[in-house]
Amino acid sequence: MADNKSYPALLISGVDWNDPQLGVLLNKSGDWHLDNRGSAPPLDLQIHFGWGEGVTKPAVLVWQSDEAMVLQTCFPMAQGEHVRVNRPRESGMETIWAEVLASRPGQRADDQANGIQVHWLRMREQK
Repeated sequence: MADNKSYPALLISGVDWNDPQLGVLLNKSGDWHLDNRGSAPPLDLQIHFGWGEGVTKPAVLVWQSDEAMVLQTCFPMAQGEHVRVNRPRESGMETIWAEVLASRPGQRADDQANGIQVHWLRMREQK
């Protein structure tokens, strides 16, 4: 039974939310912005605008899941834009059809210095 077991005592420390040092620390994080770029190594890609051949531009893949990807470029992309992303694979080139969900200037210091734009794309079902 649980009555016979010995459990360690739970230590709870209180936080003084009025402590000026805590206020200074919390204020330092007030300008932080998360941008969903993962820690995976970036991968160079090619983006084709529109569903046809159209214009091709370079991009960098910085995060990907089964349904979405985050790219960075040196140019803006319009929300709703349809793109074809060519991704290098060992067996050749993989084509991914996607739609731009959101796009904005990068918020990191290096992004602003280099004119980096960050884009969230929803991948379309491959046929």
